[in-house]
Amino acid sequence: MLLVTAILWGSFFPAIKVTVSMVDEMTYTWIRGAIALLALAPLVSYYHVKNRVRGFEIIGGLITGVVYSLGLWLQGWGTRFTTASSSAFITGLNVIFVHIYDAAMGRGYPLSALISLILSISGLYLLTEPKGGIGIGEILVLVSAVFWAMQIILVNRFNRSNPVTFTFYEILPSLIFAPASIAAGLFNPQAASKIIPSLLYLGLACTVLAFMSQVYGQRWLRPHEAALILLLEPVFAAIFSALTLGEKFTTTWILGAILILTAIIITIQFGKRSR
Repeated sequence: MLLVTAILWGSFFPAIKVTVSMVDEMTYTWIRGAIALLALAPLVSYYHVKNRVRGFEIIGGLITGVVYSLGLWLQGWGTRFTTASSSAFITGLNVIFVHIYDAAMGRGYPLSALISLILSISGLYLLTEPKGGIGIGEILVLVSAVFWAMQIILVNRFNRSNPVTFTFYEILPSLIFAPASIAAGLFNPQAASKIIPSLLYLGLACTVLAFMSQVYGQRWLRPHEAALILLLEPVFAAIFSALTLGEKFTTTWILGAILILTAIIITIQFGKRSR
């Protein structure tokens, strides 16, 4: 399930690049959320009628949703000023923050996890080959990576929730950007209409399907293990960028992907032995 999430999230970097070239970041965030909410609303309404929605799912979803919305907005804003590959690399650094959290929780942090972290970050760098140094775009995406790390941690905390209900309430806070976007005159219906296919894909596949898969998949893994599997996101981001944006595969890309896969195998195999 987390592999599905990684594939879908990896595919959205080229789509984000196209989207934020046509609309501003706040508009992108709330429209993407609105599309996802419309898709989930009938089923969530049914669950409410049948009294199958639990309070902790709503609270957990809303808290996670605030973190998610801020991360999404900052990521979209930063991607406007950097390349899709650089954005993918910096976003992937969220794995460092998750590992720090897991180590600080006092539940034991095996040496295999540290080795996996070093391998994965090395592989991430080789895979994406970020260029251009550190600018405003890179800083914004780095801050978003902190929020993505928090999102992984919070999903782990509420992973026994109904994935549909939790995802709905996780997405709901993204609508907070709508009033600001409209009031500031940033929302341009004509521009948004030109990228409807991208917005639909981002809302339905990269949000609804990806987040439900994440909630379900994290039930059996510690946060740092989940974060490493989700680090396959930039592997797929590079593939989709090559297919849609014309970026080329290189020897370093292949080596980077191998390092990330090796890191995942190590952490999962040793993680099974320690559980």
